[in-house]
Amino acid sequence: MEVFNKFLYLYDYVRPVFDILILTFLLYKAYDFMAKTNSIQILKSVIIVVIAWVIAILFKLDTILWLLSVVAPGLVIAFAVIFQPEIRKLFLRIGQSSWFAFGKRSKHTYVDSVLLAAEMLSKERRGMLAVFMRHTKLDNYMQAGTKLNADLSSSLLVTIYGKDTPLHDGACFIQGGKIIAAGCFLPLSEEYTIKKTFGSRHRAALGLSEVCDAVVLVVSEETGAISLAYDSKLNYDLKIPEITKILENLLEITPEDKNLEDTIDESKPIS
Repeated sequence: MEVFNKFLYLYDYVRPVFDILILTFLLYKAYDFMAKTNSIQILKSVIIVVIAWVIAILFKLDTILWLLSVVAPGLVIAFAVIFQPEIRKLFLRIGQSSWFAFGKRSKHTYVDSVLLAAEMLSKERRGMLAVFMRHTKLDNYMQAGTKLNADLSSSLLVTIYGKDTPLHDGACFIQGGKIIAAGCFLPLSEEYTIKKTFGSRHRAALGLSEVCDAVVLVVSEETGAISLAYDSKLNYDLKIPEITKILENLLEITPEDKNLEDTIDESKPIS
């Protein structure tokens, strides 16, 4: 009994610390989610309204307090309408978080095949759009394209994008060493800060990264630059070592996966 009482006594002191740590962690994760989905605009708007309310209370500005109390319900509805895309992206990002991922995550291999094809197409100024699927199911985008379910190789990618085939204008979806579908069309980004010089491929890559957790590789037809879009951001004109490192981190490629990639990839003799 005495031990139990000591435990309760200690728990009363430790509990506030845990309370603060958990709250801090949740606030950090919420801010991280909002920052990645550009929903930080919602937070700024809410802070402005709260500051105005606090000032009105401190200085007893009755008219402003009355006005805020009247328009508060309308402001909530207005936020929901104005920031509907950002709110949707925020909840999509929360649902895609590794917190809620059950079971073993899939490993994406054959990245070297994609990068080899990207280098070849970059030199020829041929555009390319490759989607590395992760957790989110993207069946609705793949249904509009042509299902292939073919073994991934750089020669196949060069065939699709190196010539004016019926599939070269769309995106190919890659998962588990397979090209699941090709000739798929992606949602265009509505981000107003994106450079006007970017074409539809870059806007499509960014647009898909805003609504899911996929990683999209883009080869520019105009400049030959190779870029990556993920987490609602477009990383333009990256070098192959940079792209390899990012993909290995995002797709969780292990050394064993890379060894398998070297033994199975039949496209490396192509130059």
